[in-house]
Amino acid sequence: MPVRYGFRRFGDDDDANDLDVEEMLALLADDFMEHGDLDEAMDRLLREGFTTNDGERVEGLRDLLEQTRARRRELESQADPDGELQRYRDWLDQIEATETNELDALLAGAEASNDVRRQEVTRDLVEQRRMQRELMSDRLPERLGNYRNYEFVSSEAREQFEELLSELERDVLDTYFEQSKEFMGRPDPEELARTRDMMDALSTMIEQDRRGEELDPSFENFMERFGDFFPGAETLEDVVRQMAERAAAAEAMFNSLSSEQQSELRSMFQEMMQNMELNFSMNRLVSNLRLATPDLDWNRAHRMRGNNGSPFNQAASVAEQLGELKGLEEFLGRAGPSQGLPEVDIESVRRNLGDDAAQHVARLQKALRALKEEGFVDRQGRQLRLTPKGVRQIGQSALKALFAQLRDSPTLGAHREATVSRGGDREESSKPWAPGEPFALHLAKTLRNAVLRQGPGTPVKLHADDFEVEEFESTRRSATVFAIDLSLSMAMRSNLVPAKKMVLALTSLIRSKFPRDFVAVVGFGETAQELKIEDIPALAIDYAYGTNLQHALALSRHLMRNERGERQIVVVTDGEPTAHLMANGEPFFSWPPVQETLEKTMAEVLRCTKAGITINTFALDIERSQFPFVEQIARVNRGRLFYTDVDDLGTYALDDFVKHRRAS
Repeated sequence: MPVRYGFRRFGDDDDANDLDVEEMLALLADDFMEHGDLDEAMDRLLREGFTTNDGERVEGLRDLLEQTRARRRELESQADPDGELQRYRDWLDQIEATETNELDALLAGAEASNDVRRQEVTRDLVEQRRMQRELMSDRLPERLGNYRNYEFVSSEAREQFEELLSELERDVLDTYFEQSKEFMGRPDPEELARTRDMMDALSTMIEQDRRGEELDPSFENFMERFGDFFPGAETLEDVVRQMAERAAAAEAMFNSLSSEQQSELRSMFQEMMQNMELNFSMNRLVSNLRLATPDLDWNRAHRMRGNNGSPFNQAASVAEQLGELKGLEEFLGRAGPSQGLPEVDIESVRRNLGDDAAQHVARLQKALRALKEEGFVDRQGRQLRLTPKGVRQIGQSALKALFAQLRDSPTLGAHREATVSRGGDREESSKPWAPGEPFALHLAKTLRNAVLRQGPGTPVKLHADDFEVEEFESTRRSATVFAIDLSLSMAMRSNLVPAKKMVLALTSLIRSKFPRDFVAVVGFGETAQELKIEDIPALAIDYAYGTNLQHALALSRHLMRNERGERQIVVVTDGEPTAHLMANGEPFFSWPPVQETLEKTMAEVLRCTKAGITINTFALDIERSQFPFVEQIARVNRGRLFYTDVDDLGTYALDDFVKHRRAS
């Protein structure tokens, strides 16, 4: 089927559900936090596709690339310009055979008669026709030209030849003007003259536009006369693009043949154009189209391996589709899909791969665009990065996931009891009053309870059972530092990503629910350093050896030196201390840990304890008997110690934080 062009924006009439941008951000964040490169994470997500929370599969660019290649191979096996040439050769051979049979029959009839004059005239006629045919070229273009000047003896052969010319002329025209009107029979002189006028007018406008002159005729006048050749075109650029892509596809069809076949086909097309008096106008137009569209590959060629001949206009249509598929392959196979995806033409995907593929690409484009429009990601130079808003959103998503796990846990989540105290922030909830509790009456709900109890009417008499009191969050400030182990073992055991998610979730909770609280993050490996919360998703391990808990505790204590109220350090680690800072400030590492490292670390634990700082430790995937030092920290500091696997880290940390923060 020939390619049909349209200019409708994708989505105008399509019922496609847009991707949830927050869901896509969460998928992107998982990969980003695992590998630390947002561009690579985005490229992997777009290339490999994903499954939504609703179970819907969104195909990635890799799947679409395979579809594109399969479609290209399928099209290459359909088109066969040389087969079409052979069909015309065979057709002309049949016409010649019909003419030969007629000449033989004519001569036989004359020989059988006793009319000497008839015999002489017939012999001369047959000899003349045979000599004409013997002098004809073996090449199809010249043979066609010769037969135009040949006077057929057979009326049947003449009719067949006229039919061949009619089909060939129509095929040649449709090869260059796929959107042209379909002629019934041979194009009549009027239609050919109109086609020639269209080509000349278009060439004139292209030349005037190139020189910066005013168009004459104007584009509006041109479309009034010739708009049926260019459905959907709204500008001169649209018209030029349609014509240029079709002409380039015709060139690609020629270029796909061997040099001998190409020469024969080009000669035949030139012969047909010359016969229709379109040759000059066509050459002029193609030359102008080449100049107007330097971005098109006018020299491209395709492998066309079909076994059956098909009209040249269909071969040109296939070449046009193959050109589009080649462009799609280049875009879909680019090293950076996140940069190439916005440039993919949805209509080209629809034409060549179908509506489903177009819908997948359109949804990926919309989601990628939405990530930027919502302010979750932006690009600085060639580098994609998460914005602070994006980091906050990732933290909120992680927090929601942890609360969902907490609700579903049979052993956790039973601690969320709000305290009632005056002078705090009012919540949007209330509870029945119990004697002895602070009395902060929620008037609206109290009156509603009384009316429901006694029914309508005044006065409304209150009863103690009607009372509801407002709930308040405590205004007491707290300070929390999350100290995250960045040693090599954290990454090797796949502990780092869950630790980062836990930190993002809890910092999101603190910032939104307890905005007056102090929160900071410290990462420690060979040494410790303060980290910006916005840098947590890209946080990578410290490839230098060492787990310097001493430095992490000292830095955390320093960060909270001016804070009042409850102060805690939340340590997430998967091993015992193996490094400490020496007197000169340089780190010292040893495995197994030496006594000096343990003593200096315990000395820092004592300093924190003396300063009233609680150390709560989450020990990941380690045995109590193997690493007893974390238990010594808990005994000395009287902080809490959790032995947990990585899957439960977030829920344990959230449950402990909420329980003790609300109780404060």
